[in-house]
Parts: sequence; C-alpha cells; structure tokens
Amino acid sequence: MAGFVLTSSSFAEGGAIPVKHSCDGESISPALAWEGQPTGTAAFALVVDDPDANGFVHWVAYNIVGGGNRLPEAVNPAGPPPQGRNGTGSTGWAGPCPPSGTHHYRFTLYALSQPLALTGAPTAVEVRAAVAAGVLLGQTILTGTYTRKS
Repeated sequence: MAGFVLTSSSFAEGGAIPVKHSCDGESISPALAWEGQPTGTAAFALVVDDPDANGFVHWVAYNIVGGGNRLPEAVNPAGPPPQGRNGTGSTGWAGPCPPSGTHHYRFTLYALSQPLALTGAPTAVEVRAAVAAGVLLGQTILTGTYTRKS
C-alpha cells in the first residue's frame, strides 16, 4: 500500500539503530510511528527480524489497537500490546547483537481487518500464519542497521 508508512524517531529508513536499542546498550525497543493505514484497519501486528541471521526474530507484538498510530520507546515486555516470543525465547524486544559485520533489521507492520485470534506469547511463525489467514489489509516495512563496535 503506497500511503502506509512506518517510521522511527530513533533512526531513519536504512539508517543505523542507536546503541541504546542494542545488546551493547540498554536493549530498549525503539519508538515507532505509522500513518496511512488502510481503511478498515482494526488492529496491527509487528514482527522484527534479521534477514542476515536467517530471520532471527527480535520482536513480536500483536493486536496493537487499530486507532493507535505509535509504539513508544522502551515498551514493557509485559505489554500492552500483547507480545510474542522472540528468537531468544523471551517475550518483548531483543536488541540487535550481531556476531560480526553490519546486520539489517526489518520492522514489518501488518494492518489487520480484525484482531488476531492468538493468546499467550505466540512465535513470529504463528503471528504470520494468523495474518495470512485472510485478515491482512496491508503492510509496511522499516529497515535499520546495526554494527557492533569491536
């Protein structure tokens, strides 16, 4: 969807994610904001992964209220919104921590026609499957990078 855009006040599209959001800092989630969501959006889901690390999942959040247009910095792992399991097996944000080189972090926000019928701490696979089950109205992607200092 051309008008549906995800941004962050923490970093620009394609830009470096600040240290405070990584394992080298406080590992707090970055602030996110979006606009232009499709008409009829009732909820959102978010999956953040690292395609340079075989899709390692850094954050899963779902059933984000449809009238909202942002997630603040440092979202509590206990919510709101409800959050799923990341690649470490924990709930909430797992900051970038690449073993070497520069990695890319893909923040995919899904606009949904209804909240997902999920409970507990689902995985990214479960969230993506629920999204694909006919509730997706649109999606937008924001990409950031992170390189650990040696």
